[in-house]
Amino acid sequence: QAQLVESGGGLVQPGGSLRLSCAASGMRFTNYAVAWYRQAPGKQRELVAAILRGGGTQYLDSAKGRFSITRDNRIDTTYLQMNGLKPDDTAVYYCSATPWNGGYTYWGQGTQVTVSS
Repeated sequence: QAQLVESGGGLVQPGGSLRLSCAASGMRFTNYAVAWYRQAPGKQRELVAAILRGGGTQYLDSAKGRFSITRDNRIDTTYLQMNGLKPDDTAVYYCSATPWNGGYTYWGQGTQVTVSS
């Protein structure tokens, strides 16, 4: 069964860093575009970062210069490195995988990131 599992979330102080991981099973990342989304309470889910067809990247404006998305197809894993975290970054973070040619998008269960003193 294809699935995505996020890890690495937790409580961190403002200015701190976290690296989120998303490991896939039952699928091969080489055939998928990968992305990270987040959703804060009472707000809509928003795209944080993505790796597009051809290897290009896309970031939420507020994340540019602070967050970095990478992937390692050898182990079917994508990462979101988050530096200079702010309280507004507090949310549940989800990874996703979408076939290059379109189709069903797989979602992880999410990992909580809380930025607070």
